[in-house]
Amino acid sequence: MDQRTLLLQNWLNTLLQAPFTLTPLAGDASFRRYFRVHQNEQTWVAMDAPPPLENIVPFITIATLLQKNQIHAPRILHYHLEQGFILLSDLGDQLFLSILNEQTVEHLYGHAFTTLHRLWHCEWDNLPLFDEGMILRELSLFVEWFLIKHLGLTLPSSTQHLLQKTFRQLIQSAKEQPQVFAHRDFHSRNLLWIDPPQTVGVIDFQDAVRGPLTYDLISLVRDCYLAWPTPQVDRWILQFQQEALARGHLHETSTERFLRWADWMGIQRHCKAIGIFSRLKHRDNKTQYLQDIPRTLRYICEVSRRHPELTDFVTWLEDTVLEKVT
Repeated sequence: MDQRTLLLQNWLNTLLQAPFTLTPLAGDASFRRYFRVHQNEQTWVAMDAPPPLENIVPFITIATLLQKNQIHAPRILHYHLEQGFILLSDLGDQLFLSILNEQTVEHLYGHAFTTLHRLWHCEWDNLPLFDEGMILRELSLFVEWFLIKHLGLTLPSSTQHLLQKTFRQLIQSAKEQPQVFAHRDFHSRNLLWIDPPQTVGVIDFQDAVRGPLTYDLISLVRDCYLAWPTPQVDRWILQFQQEALARGHLHETSTERFLRWADWMGIQRHCKAIGIFSRLKHRDNKTQYLQDIPRTLRYICEVSRRHPELTDFVTWLEDTVLEKVT
């Protein structure tokens, strides 16, 4: 047993009055680790977020905010700031990823859409702003970790200019949108189905920002971990637009503009995700995410083809990059 686990056990010993056992939970893409704590018939979840690699304050702050707004997030039971430990309520194991299929997706996504609308009622003024600097930092992951480090590409000045031009277009599209509470990882690995009471459990929310209205929507319907037919995805996007209009979260916006917002937001997000998947392999020796790069890159190419302004970008991707990962 490693030193961090021993420290966690000692901390839990001070909280729990009877013997307990720890069971490791599925790995996380960050430096955090999770354990299920078993004691008699009860279970909790313990988070190990080693300082200074992880800061648990944003998690605690946003978890409290979500609870206040009746979002089904883990409850903070105890925490130790200096050691980076949190004891949480247990939302179970039924991730969306494990139960999504053609028969369940409409029901589950309908509930997820409702959860997204409720998230927008949270007090998000104090959250970081998903501004141009943050967007560029995310897009730089695609260049530095995927194109250069993972593929070993040398980028001539013409390619650098093309990427800079494309990134400026993506940033402008993001800035045009209404800004809302954005979870930033609202997808099938971070949503749980809790039945009863037939509701969506939300986890991994510590990186929430004030961000574009379509960010979480596109994270869900163009999930990096599974794919749905394009006409079905477009239908969900427009369904969500109508719901946002009806709830007063969106001013009258044409379907063409809303689809463009969602498409371009997805390109930005998927470039970031590919960069993170590559960094996980080369920096953290976590190779399991490499299998998700081809799907995510195909998203970028497919969506970019729908927009004439991105013709040069998608042509370069298909000629230079796509064949190296598929």
